Amino acid sequence: MRFLSYCAALFLFALCGRADAADKPNVVVILADDLGYGDVSCYNPDHGKIPTPNIDALAKSGMRFTDAHSSSGVCSPTRYTLLTGRYHWRTRLQQGIVGVWGAPLIAPDRLTIAGLAKQHGYHTACVGKWHLGWDWPIPADDKKHFQGLGGKGKGKADTEPTAEQVAAWKRVFAQQIPGGPTTRGFDEYFGTDVPNWPPYCFIEKDRTVGIPSTLLPAKEFTNNLASQQGPALPEWKLDAILPALGDRACDIIAKQAKAKQSFLLYLPLTAPHTPLAVAKEWQGKSDLKHPYADFVMQTDAVVGRVLEAIKAAGVEDNTLIVFTSDNGCAPYIGAKELESRGHFPSGPLRGYKADAWEGGHRIPFVVRMPGVVKPGSTCSQTICSVDILATLADVLGAKLPVTAGEDSVSLMPLLRNEDKPIHEAVVHHSAAGVFAVRSGKWKLILGPGSGGADGTKPHLYDLAADIGEKTDLAARHPEEVKRLTELMEKFVADGRSTPGEKQKNDVTIQIHKKVKADPPPKKDAPPKAEGGHSCTAPIQ
Repeated sequence: MRFLSYCAALFLFALCGRADAADKPNVVVILADDLGYGDVSCYNPDHGKIPTPNIDALAKSGMRFTDAHSSSGVCSPTRYTLLTGRYHWRTRLQQGIVGVWGAPLIAPDRLTIAGLAKQHGYHTACVGKWHLGWDWPIPADDKKHFQGLGGKGKGKADTEPTAEQVAAWKRVFAQQIPGGPTTRGFDEYFGTDVPNWPPYCFIEKDRTVGIPSTLLPAKEFTNNLASQQGPALPEWKLDAILPALGDRACDIIAKQAKAKQSFLLYLPLTAPHTPLAVAKEWQGKSDLKHPYADFVMQTDAVVGRVLEAIKAAGVEDNTLIVFTSDNGCAPYIGAKELESRGHFPSGPLRGYKADAWEGGHRIPFVVRMPGVVKPGSTCSQTICSVDILATLADVLGAKLPVTAGEDSVSLMPLLRNEDKPIHEAVVHHSAAGVFAVRSGKWKLILGPGSGGADGTKPHLYDLAADIGEKTDLAARHPEEVKRLTELMEKFVADGRSTPGEKQKNDVTIQIHKKVKADPPPKKDAPPKAEGGHSCTAPIQ
């Protein structure tokens, strides 16, 4: 009898959860990949030459944040931070990204935006690039069949697999792949884990769609296409990835709207990151006559398709939309060439992807929330993609447990047009693991200037007066260097940067990188763009 009562209670709870969810807004988070601050035309009207009409229209119907940041200058760290509301550097990922065939970065018991939404009766879906690791079922004896196959920057790529390799791939990809999105709060997943890395196939839920049994042809490793060889489906087409993601996202929106169940869709696009595999109808569309520019335009069109699907499904007035990017534009796609043609992917910012400079992590960030956000509004307060979890909790009327969202602050006051700081400080991180701390107008980079391995002393910048980070003020304002350093030390010691019970970091965190003396600056010379990245964008 007690068991039957328990089951009945669970059933009523489930019914109430679904009814409650029906009254909550749908949530769509669109994450572009390697889209620079200056690549969106409404962010760079004077020095941006790529049309992005759909993203611009979204900004006109919502709020555009001009001082928004990712937690890192590269991919996997930002994805962890966005989904969990916790800085990635509290995990094992102290630099770089999750590697090929890497293990899951998000702990199984870590609350994500999907897990939170699911607790409130939402259907949760992830479509696109995961790049947060899986428990790939590759036996130790078979690892040799998945590695060392060459690729861009790794020597000549193999193009003909051995019988032993194909046999190993068939054994592995016939199995479920644990540790992915559907074990981290998502009801469904469809995407390609990393589009320029193996396996070259789609993954649906926890299985590959088909069994990879061949290798990519050599032509797929030229002109910023694939970067590492590995198992692939026969006739795998790199240019078919982005359209397929758009198709699936639109299908999910239509299906869930028809079912009248609130949904959360996380759409981490694969573009305009490499491979720059532009669909035929978009090739040559940009006046810049550059594949990256064409790909940005194609990415914008996919955003437009998703917005149109939301409207067509009749849920436009009840859908919260966030559009952003995981980091700045990658310089290796031809940034200098684009600059020579008048387009500056970082806008007025110094640096590019991977950097601790603003160009590495200051990103487009647009929110539309009908009935809450004033259309065409802008906000200049400092925010971070880490804030999405706390914002969702606020929208749902939920209180986060002390073990979740340790660095996340709700954006709702800003979305309601309250123009006050919400963070004491925001922390940035370069690909090389160099920290930067931002508080008010001040930004302290605690090591090599760009985050590269150049070995310089910490740098301090007044971003209100020097958004291009040209003048290092550390020697003139030692009190700010001390304050921001101590603040960073506190964030590490407390295991959180928000008020609340202290938490533990997953690993020991080294704040200060090894430094050496800076060479004396040349008189009246502009600062060098560290790490080999160009910095020629004019100051706005």
